[in-house]
Amino acid sequence: MNPWLVTGSGGMLARDVLRQLAAAGVPAVGLDRAALDVTDAGSVRAHLRGHRPAVVVNCAAWTAVDDAEARPDAALAVNGTGARLVAEECAATGAVLIQVSTDYVFAGDAGQPYPEDAPTAPRSVYGLTKLAGERGVLETLPDAGYVVRTGWLYGATGPSFVRSMIRLEQTRDTLDVVDDQRGQPTWTRDLADRLVALGRGALDGTAPPGVYHGTSTGETTWFEYARRIFALLGADPERIRPTSTDVFPRPAPRPAYSVLSHGRWRTAGIETIRPWQDALTEALPKVRRAATGAPSDSPSRRSA
Repeated sequence: MNPWLVTGSGGMLARDVLRQLAAAGVPAVGLDRAALDVTDAGSVRAHLRGHRPAVVVNCAAWTAVDDAEARPDAALAVNGTGARLVAEECAATGAVLIQVSTDYVFAGDAGQPYPEDAPTAPRSVYGLTKLAGERGVLETLPDAGYVVRTGWLYGATGPSFVRSMIRLEQTRDTLDVVDDQRGQPTWTRDLADRLVALGRGALDGTAPPGVYHGTSTGETTWFEYARRIFALLGADPERIRPTSTDVFPRPAPRPAYSVLSHGRWRTAGIETIRPWQDALTEALPKVRRAATGAPSDSPSRRSA
């Protein structure tokens, strides 16, 4: 059995993909940024032709949204050119490619969930570079290229909104959190499970290539999300106060509406991800333990 190859293996999503593959008994190779620079054509060629993977899950990405505004060429090299280089080598070696993308490819001004075929209109450099990567994959691998858009990710490792709330609950009496951006909090473990299922479906011919949306079902605002986290921590949700995006200006504009629909999974015979509330309830003790080292059932220091 040819192994799977997971790029960007130091990131929280890639780590969960590798855990899921190990649990399923699928041989896999993880390569972090130091081992594989996706902007280096020679490095990409050497690794893909050396490992001969059956499936490549490309988690390597420039994810610093605000920094991308100041360094567009560097962001494009990773998110756009890098994705195309990986796709070209997958085409040369016969590998399936799953490219992880983002809700930022949309304008964020819709009034209902974006379907997979909705027109793209990114408003940030980050979104533009990720869209370039999508196009590189789909143009190069029309029969073996998969793009999975996601957003609002959190996991046991790496920075995330959940980890920030766990930390701030311990150090702030009150928090102002924006209430005019809507999205779908998504646990990396749930997304990793779907990426593995999609790769398997690609190999056995049951999952059509193209674009999929990998987010939890349901939707919320950052404000409502923060209150849910506090409640699960045993803290008073009233300590979270609503505010607006314009109070926290950032170099890159944030989508006001990042809710994605999930109809494409049905064509692959794969269930959509569960509601975000259910995932958060299961995930939070694990994230908290990883973030603080505290037992998952220990009470909050500021619990109500």
